[in-house]
Amino acid sequence: MKYELNLEQLCPATFAFQVIGGKWNLPILAFLSEADSIRYNELKRKLNGITGTTLTNCLKDLIDNGIVHREQYNEVPPRVEYSLTPSGKELVPLIEAIVAWGEKNVHLLNK
Repeated sequence: MKYELNLEQLCPATFAFQVIGGKWNLPILAFLSEADSIRYNELKRKLNGITGTTLTNCLKDLIDNGIVHREQYNEVPPRVEYSLTPSGKELVPLIEAIVAWGEKNVHLLNK
């Protein structure tokens, strides 16, 4: 039986891969999944090689997609913390499954 691709069914999958795709989104999500919340500079230090602008843009996209929550505290000095939303937390086991699949199949790259 031949499987027919239905583009309407692919839209949610395309959205999901756009959210987690990109060079920095998966590492950002990985660090956010390890803590209840994390401050911007701490996250930037953990992401070796990321620029401030890139981190800001990635976080903004993840916030816009409902994956990350930004909490600003009106203190002196101001404090901002990032955490996963419930929707973002739902991604964690899916990302872990993708990583496990990659570990199992990475050897296929050389064939």
